[in-house]
Amino acid sequence: MSSPNTHITVLLQEAVDALEIKPDGIYVDGTFGRGGHSRAVLERLGPQGRLIAFDRDPTAIVVGQALGDPRLTLVHSAFSGLDEALGALDVAQVDGVLLDLGVSSPQLDDAARGMSFRFDAPLDMRMDTSRGHTVAEWLADASVGQITEVIRDYGEERFAYAIAKAIAAARTGGAVATTGQLAAIVEKAVRTREPGQHPATRTFQALRIFINQELEELMRVLPACVRRLRTDGRLAVISFHSLEDRIVKRFMRDESRPPVLPARLPIRAADLPQPRLRLIGKAVRPGPDEVAANPRSRSAVMRVAERTEVPA
Repeated sequence: MSSPNTHITVLLQEAVDALEIKPDGIYVDGTFGRGGHSRAVLERLGPQGRLIAFDRDPTAIVVGQALGDPRLTLVHSAFSGLDEALGALDVAQVDGVLLDLGVSSPQLDDAARGMSFRFDAPLDMRMDTSRGHTVAEWLADASVGQITEVIRDYGEERFAYAIAKAIAAARTGGAVATTGQLAAIVEKAVRTREPGQHPATRTFQALRIFINQELEELMRVLPACVRRLRTDGRLAVISFHSLEDRIVKRFMRDESRPPVLPARLPIRAADLPQPRLRLIGKAVRPGPDEVAANPRSRSAVMRVAERTEVPA
């Protein structure tokens, strides 16, 4: 098993390059993790530069504090708290925001976090272990319909109803309290699966995304990023599955187009309201060398947009 602090940062240089770091700029790393992207940003910042890094994971905050860099401000919060936190720090605008979505390798590889079916451990899955309900606590009271909806919508699992019924049936013999229990239940309920994929993969993903409200957090932070970016500031987002990427792609697409006005409205093209973002390049994916070195990077996709001069 990997050390809890081991993490290979995905699209490291590509993401930091996309931000076009100014030595005296102010930047936000929405997911500090183990600090890979943050360290690279700090290397490019001058003495007057500033980096504000968010993370829900208390362990990540401890890792960040150990850097002892006065240019780094750590915020123990989900990145959806970006607006409030920047306000509290008296920061009106920033030069760039990086969001590296999903779960980090240390979280997956730490059995105690209960995010992986590779270990039999308490069924937790919270990114912030200091607050909120664990997956085990939620499953204890959730209805078959609720469990089905979560596994279907967040895991895109076609056997969601069968899995939900199996979980409910298993509860009659006691709580579903460990990752091993849940993985075994799903394995019996799923009749077929893609080669090379564990039957419980989609269910574990769905429950983790749900319990941490990952998609809702993303939808809340994206508009806040646009409001806080100064003109020519960059927003770079790295997604790891289709649900996240779909939200990012649509948001950036919509924000990079003029508003839709009523048909036949007598207005010149030059007078149309201008969009708040402009797209930068095409989606970026890891190359074959990175995927070979870090197979978990294979699903990553980064999208980048730049703030226009249009007021928020």
